[in-house]
Amino acid sequence: MEIRHLHYFMAVCEELHFTKAAEKLGISQPTLSQQVRVLEEELDMPLFDRIGKKIVMTEAGTLLFSYATEMLNTLQNVKDAIKDLQELQGGQISVGIMPSDLDYRITQLVIDFHQKFPKVKLKILASIDIMRQVLENEVDIGIGTNVEPDERLVIIPLRSEEYVLTVSKGHPLADQTAISIAELKDLPMVMYPEGFLGREIVEEAVKKHGFQLHSILETSSVTSIINLVRANIGVTVQPYPLVQQMNDPNLCIIRISDGAPSRSLSIIYRVDRYVSQATTAFIEQIKEYFKS
Repeated sequence: MEIRHLHYFMAVCEELHFTKAAEKLGISQPTLSQQVRVLEEELDMPLFDRIGKKIVMTEAGTLLFSYATEMLNTLQNVKDAIKDLQELQGGQISVGIMPSDLDYRITQLVIDFHQKFPKVKLKILASIDIMRQVLENEVDIGIGTNVEPDERLVIIPLRSEEYVLTVSKGHPLADQTAISIAELKDLPMVMYPEGFLGREIVEEAVKKHGFQLHSILETSSVTSIINLVRANIGVTVQPYPLVQQMNDPNLCIIRISDGAPSRSLSIIYRVDRYVSQATTAFIEQIKEYFKS
């Protein structure tokens, strides 16, 4: 069994179509079919059931897919480790992070890291589905919110952050320093749409007090939310450090005195993923940054 056979097999599994898989691999369809047959003959088991123009994995194919995924991941880890030795502090790190934190929180972190490791290329991707990105190897590491324990992940807690009411300086509540969570009930809110984690965290907190947010405008962009609040269209509830980082004199922060919503931030990466020297250094930089 050769590595190329596994790559061919995996491509067919992903596409479930020999012609599409062959195009993806840059080889002819007859060549791909012949190579898969070689693998089937070696294993003495069919890997695919061919039903007309459609194909499905057999039980043997499903089993091989599971092990082949592990083998190819291990091979990639070996390549990454050797490349790391060759490049030392070079290479590339891809990081998944919530859009709001990307826009307002980590600019200084990126600047500091680049100054220390100018040879390392950072690729920062905004995402609301960071765990999926990490598990599917779309990013090397993620900075996730309220991450549940998962045996596939290494989870490094960073900090817990409370949410605050944010209003414009022209709002009637602008002079208040604190508000009870019950007083949020009838306030016209500008929030993320339902289903967004930042919205769910706040909704879960107010639900315990027997009400839902009075949302009058919804947008998936924190920049839009803040612009609408600044224009006194409504108020919003956002993480305190996020609003604090904006340092906007047109915004007023009001603490929620009882049962304030909160979120926990964590660094996450796959248990079976090779962590390069550069990535290790970046993780340490993240930990120091959020500690301060």
